[in-house]
Amino acid sequence: MLSRQYLREHPDEVRASLDQRGYDTDLDRLLELDDEWRSLKSEGDDLRHERNEVSSKIGQLKQAGKHDEADEAIERSQELKSRIQDVEARADDLESELESLMLELPNTPHESVPVGQDESDNVEVSRWGFDDLRDLPEEVTPHYDLGEDLDIIDEARGAKTTGAGFYFLKGDGARLEHALIQFMLDVHREQEYVDVFPPIPVKSRSMRGTGQLPKFNEDAYRVGGDEFDDYGDDDLWLCPTAEVPVTNMYADDILLRENLPLKHQAYTPNFRREAGEHGTETRGIVRVHQFNKVELVNFVEPDESYDRLEGLVEEAAAVLERLGLPYRILSLCTGDLTFASAKTYDLEVWAPGTEADEAPEMGGRWLEVSSASNFEEFQARRAGIRYRPEHHESAEYLHTLNASGTAVGRVMVAILEYYQNDDGTVTVPEALRPYMGGTAVIEGHEKVGESALGSDD
Repeated sequence: MLSRQYLREHPDEVRASLDQRGYDTDLDRLLELDDEWRSLKSEGDDLRHERNEVSSKIGQLKQAGKHDEADEAIERSQELKSRIQDVEARADDLESELESLMLELPNTPHESVPVGQDESDNVEVSRWGFDDLRDLPEEVTPHYDLGEDLDIIDEARGAKTTGAGFYFLKGDGARLEHALIQFMLDVHREQEYVDVFPPIPVKSRSMRGTGQLPKFNEDAYRVGGDEFDDYGDDDLWLCPTAEVPVTNMYADDILLRENLPLKHQAYTPNFRREAGEHGTETRGIVRVHQFNKVELVNFVEPDESYDRLEGLVEEAAAVLERLGLPYRILSLCTGDLTFASAKTYDLEVWAPGTEADEAPEMGGRWLEVSSASNFEEFQARRAGIRYRPEHHESAEYLHTLNASGTAVGRVMVAILEYYQNDDGTVTVPEALRPYMGGTAVIEGHEKVGESALGSDD
């Protein structure tokens, strides 16, 4: 979250930031509440000081035999006590309201972020892999049809067992998913990431720490407890991204400068309600409620975070380059930034099998497979993550960053569409073959059950 001091000292900058991001927030109301809170805190300090002085005189007056004056002092002390209680109660109420309002304020964009209203104003930074594209079939089959033909993706049975937006991977489809996960983890170990295997359920406090709550509570899967109940043992949500548990594993901790930069990677299944509610994505595994991802989370000193962001983009892109998948990098505009981000680059892989308006010059579509973001101290302030520059110095908030390294299901979509052959098979990228027992081509499987019979049977 933003600090209240920053808000007091830079209200015009915050107001401009909210306008650029398209947020309609009553900042004047927040500033008024903060001003009242500070006045009450000051009044409370003055009242306590006066009460201490009055209390110290009571004994002296009694010893001096000035009982009437002592009684007046006692009466004044009681009046001050009552007023202090009223002031503190009002200040506590304001503190709670201010905290809730501050949690609703998004991060301020970095000065280098392009100003724009929505994704159409994002700026393309670079492309890779388009100078030497592989020969594709004259008509590339969309991954959902190809997956059904090869019997490696089964949406129907996923919907039967769990619901729309869930699916089975079978045979070489499941092997490909496992191969991608292990391949990604190995790539990032080479980049000096330390593996973490976190719990999947997370508390409301953790969701707030990274900015998922309260803004996006309707997108998350609540699995126990009352909404935003931080105290019950069943206060749990299904992990929407490994960013949540991995970032919050250091909540309320103080790290040391020699610990930084701290780089963790984590594979987790992830769960989001919003992913399948867009209407236009009713087929396939692009927008689903459960998906696998390898997440990269970084903790760094503030003056190094933007250099680290550029490095984070390169580390995520290394996965796509080793797989030989063409991609592009976008710098997100102010209106398309996520709630907690100060700056974000999206990596989008090219999937040539599904016609869309996103890549009209060459057909197919762009699939976001990674968002590399610098949150500056926004998450660290919410989660209470600090570091000590020197052992004798005061602790400061560090900067957090994260990127998907990458979204496994969408990378699979790109492989199935970009590496498919004229005969309906799929060539396995060379980098993945050691993870699939040397399998070079996915040829599919015989379907099981009466549904495998043709209409003539």
